[in-house]
Amino acid sequence: MHTIRQSVTTSLPRTRLSSTSFSCLRKIPYTTPFATTRTMSYINRPVPGADQYFPLNEPPIGSPYPKDVYPQNAELPTLFKPITIRGVTFKNRIFVSPMCQYSSDNGHATDWQLVHIGGYATRGVGAICSEATAVVPEGRISPEDAGLWTDSQIAPLKRIVNFAHAQGTVIGVQLAHAGRKASTYAPWVHSDIAKTWKAPTYVAGKDEGGWPDDVPGPSDIPFSDQYPKPKPMTEEDLQRVEDAFVQAVERCKQVGFDFIEIHGAHGYLFHEFLSPLSNVRTDQYGGPLENRLRWPLRVAQKARAAWDKPLFYRISATDWAEGPEQDTNGEWKQWGIEQSKIFTGELEKLGIDLIDCSSGGNWVKQKIDVGPGYQTPFAEALKKAHPNLPIGTVGLITEAEQAESYLRDGKADVVFLARALIRDPHWAIRAAEKLGVAVKPANQYERGWVDMLTPARAGATSHERGGEQGTAKENLDQKQA
Repeated sequence: MHTIRQSVTTSLPRTRLSSTSFSCLRKIPYTTPFATTRTMSYINRPVPGADQYFPLNEPPIGSPYPKDVYPQNAELPTLFKPITIRGVTFKNRIFVSPMCQYSSDNGHATDWQLVHIGGYATRGVGAICSEATAVVPEGRISPEDAGLWTDSQIAPLKRIVNFAHAQGTVIGVQLAHAGRKASTYAPWVHSDIAKTWKAPTYVAGKDEGGWPDDVPGPSDIPFSDQYPKPKPMTEEDLQRVEDAFVQAVERCKQVGFDFIEIHGAHGYLFHEFLSPLSNVRTDQYGGPLENRLRWPLRVAQKARAAWDKPLFYRISATDWAEGPEQDTNGEWKQWGIEQSKIFTGELEKLGIDLIDCSSGGNWVKQKIDVGPGYQTPFAEALKKAHPNLPIGTVGLITEAEQAESYLRDGKADVVFLARALIRDPHWAIRAAEKLGVAVKPANQYERGWVDMLTPARAGATSHERGGEQGTAKENLDQKQA
């Protein structure tokens, strides 16, 4: 065991947000009762290069231990096999799906996001995709949504990214524009699903920070009579959003994100252009499929040109509207899986690295056949049509064996989880335990996984291994002695 000596200036990151500009996340020197500068001896090794002390996790949290130390890792389930995409290696295939938190301050991430995302970064997931982040102010779903349309929003996000990186976790962001579903309340204010009706409609008014008269869309068709009526976008409007996406990509570089996902699903702006239910334009951006694909593809192409790291794209594979996707005369009636296959092929040609396959959100009367993994058949269809393109599946994936079966059977390459992780932030490590794999927990949480961290014969369950105690580090030390 090596002792590393280094000089440390003790300081704490403090958040100071100007009431007007939010321009300064500053590190303010903090004097401890002992000393501001002192020499410390680290037997508990720190993460190299981090701006404060974090214990180093070896291997990274959520990574399988070597099979020579842990025989049960001789044959890893696909869920815990690393995957490399455009030079970035993801330690496992459990990805945190972007989840809106409705907790930002004028588009600036707050400590809520730091704790929310930080919790997943310390619990073994393969990647985190942070919430839908608007590229222009009117592109937010709610006034409390995250944004990346101005430079002052970089520092709060960078603090979160730095923490995730210090825990050995890959982190990206979902860039978004809400289109005709913008300027609405957070779901706990008005939601038919959650049965909260603190406001008469979904629309956040001007006196509540909303912009109901400045909501754009492909056409003037509102999502429902409780949503704002959108203004059809002009060529100038389209160009402004394109430019905003490229500028947001440039800010992502300064933040330090490892990947970007473009949000093209759930009835938001790009999905609205794709679907004939929301796009009734008669110009080059409406009507035939080629026209409806034109603008979303153009934005994706510009994002690809500006970003050399992994670029994902989330799609809704179907509108879930009544009736067929295409009528007997060959006219497309709603957005569906056949058009999604074509769109995915075009995205692949542009260099998109992964399709995150979801569904719905664009038709208020949608009829969804909900059940475990209900969206995975769409992911499987895309995978069959485009076998060389990584595909992610999402939606009611709750069990380790279920997730593993989708990957093992070739229906998808990664799984995105949201609500399952809200209910159990340790889902990834619990999944490893259920599948008989020994993975690295955070040093600070190791004591909670004693059974999993006991070396055993290949294939033994955690219950069969129970009895012997000892930390993973002790087991590795004994092996190396």
